[in-house]
Amino acid sequence: MAESHTGVGRQRGAQPWPTPSRIATLSVHTSPLHQPGIGDAGGMNVYIVEVARRLADAGVEVEIFTRATASDLPPVVEMAPGVLVRHVTAGPFEGLAKEELPGQLCCFTNGVLRAEAAHPPGHYDLIHSHYWLSGHVGWLARERWGVPLVHTAHTLAKVKNSRLAEGDRPEPKSRVIGEEQLVAEADRLVANTAVEARDLIARYAADPDRVAVVEPGVDLERFRPAPAGSAAARRIAARRRLGLPEYGYVVAFVGRIQPLKAPDVLLHAVAALRERDPLVADQLTVVIAGGPSGSGMDRPTALIELAASLGIGDSIVFRPPCTGDDLPELYRAADLVAVPSYTESFGLVALEAQACGTPVVAAAVGGLVTAVRDGRSGILVDGHDPVDWARTLSGLLAAPGRRAALAEGAVRHAQNFSWTRTAAGLLEVYRDAMVEHRSRLASGLPGEAEGLSSPVLPAGIR
Repeated sequence: MAESHTGVGRQRGAQPWPTPSRIATLSVHTSPLHQPGIGDAGGMNVYIVEVARRLADAGVEVEIFTRATASDLPPVVEMAPGVLVRHVTAGPFEGLAKEELPGQLCCFTNGVLRAEAAHPPGHYDLIHSHYWLSGHVGWLARERWGVPLVHTAHTLAKVKNSRLAEGDRPEPKSRVIGEEQLVAEADRLVANTAVEARDLIARYAADPDRVAVVEPGVDLERFRPAPAGSAAARRIAARRRLGLPEYGYVVAFVGRIQPLKAPDVLLHAVAALRERDPLVADQLTVVIAGGPSGSGMDRPTALIELAASLGIGDSIVFRPPCTGDDLPELYRAADLVAVPSYTESFGLVALEAQACGTPVVAAAVGGLVTAVRDGRSGILVDGHDPVDWARTLSGLLAAPGRRAALAEGAVRHAQNFSWTRTAAGLLEVYRDAMVEHRSRLASGLPGEAEGLSSPVLPAGIR
């Protein structure tokens, strides 16, 4: 069974556990400096940024390796005290899709190894890779450096392919093979939820003893509810600031515009709501905040065209990804936040909204079952039938008392999650991996420093 790390430290006998002094974090396909909500930047970017900052606060230096996407980027950027972002040149700076990146992994790996070679041996105590592309770079670096590899998938090809949106492209076999290899080789696999841990074990035959559950968090300082007694006034003020109707209902969708995230389900639900409950629908504004991503890049205006074809264009407001204070303001401006995704490894948007005191209506899939407490902090909807979504939205919008109770529950639920807690849980995983690694070396068993063959790259990466 997967081990759950809650951030509470443990002891094994009298011998202290090792703590990494410096880790190499790998994020090949997207930079922590990119704006979430467009292109390939999303929850994983937020995760890497927030965890790196908390690890640095705990005294662990973090160096994040990511692919350079512009020629004028400096080689190294200090993102925060104790956190460096290293830009590695690998392939053309622009116009390279994520699907084309496997062909650049050799070049990227070379850049990572060169950076380490400029320091004395033992510069990094551990590698933490994010997403399968980074995992293959980390696999080779582990063999060269003789340190443990911890891997977080964030999304899994087999899970995505089992829940494809209509018209979406399945993940290629090369990715499936690559993930299978990483699951077999990584020293530790970090799952965001128990659901993801079960997927790793059941679908990828992961060793349960090497799977640890560490739940993501939320910035509880940035995402917080309005002071008691002022929620209504703050909601109106937030709407005024964002240029939204001060009265009536507001439902927000925040995220990348792609079939996987299912914003089209929300639009079809609005159309169904006009037939089911026109009085509610006439007072409704839906905010879609995000940019095209993934297969959504094929037709970046498809959602706007869909709204027009459904005759609901007057009810939909399209906005670019929110930056700075605009994101928590949008959450506080909304009566509900909708997360209709076909799959989510966790669902940070749901947690951020709840931390701001806004109930969430989400699909009952993946990590959303953990991120949203059904009936207490929001409502989980089985499936993606627009009629079911319309029924749920209508019932909540027409019931202010019910929404108020969910809003209180949302804040309470979000308080159970923080990035400090996440970082503490990861430190436990890192220590486990380091203890096992040192034990293997001391016992003389074959391992990272002894004769393991170099990783075999999956088809399409050679």
